[in-house]
Amino acid sequence: MPTRFEGFPDEMFRFMRELKKNNDREWFGANKERYKTFVVAPMVSFIQAMDGRLARVSDCFIADARPNGGSMFRIYRDTRFAKDKSPYKEHVACHFRHISGKDAHAPGFYVHLEPDDVFFGGGIWHAPNPVLNQIRQAIVDDPGTWKSVTRKKAFRDRFGELAGDSLKRPPQGFDPEHPYVEDLKRKDYFGVQSVSPKLARSPEFIDEVTSAFVALKPFMAFITAAVGLSFQLDE
Repeated sequence: MPTRFEGFPDEMFRFMRELKKNNDREWFGANKERYKTFVVAPMVSFIQAMDGRLARVSDCFIADARPNGGSMFRIYRDTRFAKDKSPYKEHVACHFRHISGKDAHAPGFYVHLEPDDVFFGGGIWHAPNPVLNQIRQAIVDDPGTWKSVTRKKAFRDRFGELAGDSLKRPPQGFDPEHPYVEDLKRKDYFGVQSVSPKLARSPEFIDEVTSAFVALKPFMAFITAAVGLSFQLDE
């Protein structure tokens, strides 16, 4: 029987609003127990509940409920090369990455929560150029399948255009007149659905996330195959 998840607590969003106003180590240190209770614990519960649900999509993506080193992203920002030196992220997120992926740039599913912005989806984000070129070549080799997984009305109604950044010019080695040249220019291949933050507080949230991941299955299968990975363990 699948683990039930009742939604994220109001206290989690309250904590994130306050963190945005007090993004410093002193405030966070004084509120760390709140963070553990109202942010970490609910996210761990959500990840645990998603474990069985991911199997409806693929058995190659991991829901790791460990609070450190698992599917939940760290709250701490890497400020080494950033102009913004605030030490903490002002959102909460988790990533269900492919079993062959070693980092957040592998194919995977993503859930993002902040007080005024909640979204989730799947694909590949900020991948290195050789990996992007594998996806671009797959689009060139099989434009019919690419069209069927990204241009159907059901996909567009839920996810709209793919999210992320694009090159200003077509990538080297690819036809600038290709019918999907705008897709070839992409630096990210990610389908995203946004919902009301109110939904994240309800038991229906995990059902909507699951439905979105199931809807992304053909797209995710295309992306994982393009980069030489299996979409099911028995493939």
